[in-house]
Amino acid sequence: MADYVDQMLYMGLALAPDERIAVPTRLSYEAHDPFAVHIVFHPDTDRPVTWILARDLLAEGLFRPSGQGDVRVWPKGSGPDAELHLALSSPHGAARLTAPLPQVAQWLQRTYCVVPAGHEADGFDWDAELSRLLPGTA
Repeated sequence: MADYVDQMLYMGLALAPDERIAVPTRLSYEAHDPFAVHIVFHPDTDRPVTWILARDLLAEGLFRPSGQGDVRVWPKGSGPDAELHLALSSPHGAARLTAPLPQVAQWLQRTYCVVPAGHEADGFDWDAELSRLLPGTA
């Protein structure tokens, strides 16, 4: 069984209300970081831009508006043309993107084959993690 799931897709970056550009994007999930999904944008620059967000937030955003502050996710439409909207903000700027919701939902479903929902903390070594975060406590 694989311990990761990747998916390439194009997300639409909103430049104006009716203007979008396609941005190659990679969705990535790895069993060693079971709570997080990585979204790597490959714009026309030398360096990709990576955002890390909670898998649960992305999953909830498929059905209803979710998140607050720097990351917000919500669905729009239904059926094969449904879109997933993603609003990101940081001190360096803000972006609003769209992705094909069915494609994201299929990828997300594959992540649950790697680590089932509710089992993210199974095998997590709390003592080792606390020792790493709080030196001198071991």
